[in-house]
Amino acid sequence: GGTACVVTGQPFDTAKVKMQTFPEMYKGIVDCFVKTYKQVGFRGFYKGTTPALVANIAENSVLFMCYGFCQQIVRRIVGVDRKTKLSDLQNAAAGSFASAFATLVLCPTELVKCRLQAMHEMQLSGKIIQGHNTVWSVVKGVIQKDGPLGFYRGLSSTLLREVPGYFFFFGGYELSRTFFAAGRSKDELGPIPLLLSGGFGGSCLWIAVYPVDCVKSRIQVLSMAGKQTGFMGTFVTVVRTEGVLALYSGLKPTMIRAFLANGALFLAYEYSRKLMMKQVDSY
Repeated sequence: GGTACVVTGQPFDTAKVKMQTFPEMYKGIVDCFVKTYKQVGFRGFYKGTTPALVANIAENSVLFMCYGFCQQIVRRIVGVDRKTKLSDLQNAAAGSFASAFATLVLCPTELVKCRLQAMHEMQLSGKIIQGHNTVWSVVKGVIQKDGPLGFYRGLSSTLLREVPGYFFFFGGYELSRTFFAAGRSKDELGPIPLLLSGGFGGSCLWIAVYPVDCVKSRIQVLSMAGKQTGFMGTFVTVVRTEGVLALYSGLKPTMIRAFLANGALFLAYEYSRKLMMKQVDSY
């Protein structure tokens, strides 16, 4: 599921990070794509793909594993049987709880990904003299400068994004599946309803938490050039100096990516889960 998400949405994610961190450099998504292609070539859209793959595979593995555990916790809290189907709201709450665990594996890999994606802009703006353009060089730079805890720059911002965001993510997904099922079992849904439901869930997530993600990207990328203020300090600075709209820079590529990538994520997740369950049942 995580692999399908990255392969589908990486170019749009790259545009998002560039526009969030350096909104003054780009007039819009088309301008960002054109300039990136002219300056770095097609490979520029896939900068940070390796850590993005690691991040998404690790995050979604932990997320969906913990989602199952958190569904059982919700069942205990509301006092229902282990096999009872949860409501869409209860599933959303379970997804929100699960995201807190996923954040611990997501934050370090996303920090490396964001720095690789915005390295060219950091050099252009003069914030750094020479960029590290490989995964290992970025990892080594973080360890040398800040130690292992340096990978958790932006952890509070990531938590602020993930916990409420995944409430809307799983809530939107389950609501959409309920709509398409129309009284039937959700497990009987075909690929198109699953794609649309995943896309709807992803869109709900990003609409709800986009300004938080913008602040997170700035903290993780700009901390390369020196000590960066925390979440509230960065948030206030952006609003004062650039205005509220700066918090929504890169929203368009994000929404395109959210629908495509999360549709692919849930489609791959549901079908791979069914395949694995068949294998288990055959034994």
